[in-house]
Formats: sequence, structure tokens, C-alpha cells
Amino acid sequence: MKTLYFIRHAKAKEFDKGESDFERTIAKQGYKDILTIGSYLKLRGIIPDGVLCSCALRTQQSATKLMEILEYKGRINYLEQLYMTSTQEITEIIRVQDDTNESMFVIGHHPYLTELVNTLSQEHIAKIPSMGVVCITFNISSWKEILTCKGELKFFIFPKQFKYYMPKQIQATLA
Repeated sequence: MKTLYFIRHAKAKEFDKGESDFERTIAKQGYKDILTIGSYLKLRGIIPDGVLCSCALRTQQSATKLMEILEYKGRINYLEQLYMTSTQEITEIIRVQDDTNESMFVIGHHPYLTELVNTLSQEHIAKIPSMGVVCITFNISSWKEILTCKGELKFFIFPKQFKYYMPKQIQATLA
């Protein structure tokens, strides 16, 4: 059994004059959203075996802060190929991962992650919002087999779900 967590980067600041999309940083709200989602994942005991991340600045910042919250001790693999790429290329990156990794975080961008989730599972998600997390499990033993079956969507969370109700255990970590 293999598990993928597709995570869209946190909310980014608007473009500054002369700034490229690649250089955009996380907005203040984005950091709050990382704390919320990170607290939820930590509460559920979710720590990946491996992390693949776009090398755009906002995704690097999202990954670094999220892994800090989760107390992840492994390596974050920053890949240029995860920035503004095709779902086919992301799939190929996943297929060559070490099979000792049972679970992986893939941290990237919309629309590519949303399209990939819809390709790999039987569910349809219109859009993964900023700092949204989609968890899909696959009944496979090797990442090379990722395209041989549809995965099962285990959960789909995003920060606005916690706007009106937040479990006390998560509230305590944000205080």
C-alpha cells in the first residue's frame, strides 16, 4: 500500500513590482493556514517517508514550515520539474521514487496537482485551494505501478474548513 499527499502551497503575496511568479513569497494568511493544516496533520500522526517539492519560493517556504510543525527529520527534495509542469511529468517523478517510502508528500501548484488528483483517483475535485491537502492511497507495492489502478481518496482538507469549527486539539497548538 502506498499513500500520496498532494499539497498545494500556502497563499502567496500579490506580485511586487519586478517580481517573478517563481519568487513570490507566502502571505501572512498563508503562514496561519500552514499552522492550521500542520496541526491537523500532526494530530492525525501523519509524517511522510519522503517529500517532493517545487522549487518556487512559496512552495519551499510552505514545505519548510510544514515539515517543522510535523517534526519531519528527512530530506525535502526540491525539484524544478514540479514548477509549472504537466501531470505526466509529475507522475514520472513519482514513479521513480524509492519503494521503501510508503508515503510521500508532493507539494506544488494548481492546476497541475488538481489535475493529477483527478487522474489518479475516481473522485473529482474542482480545485485544491491554497494549503489544501488531498490524501490518496494505492493498492500497489511499487511507485512504478502508480498508473495501474485508481487510488482511493482518504481525505481532502483545506484551511477554510476550519474557519467556523476547529477541534480543541488544533486550537491549542495555535495559541
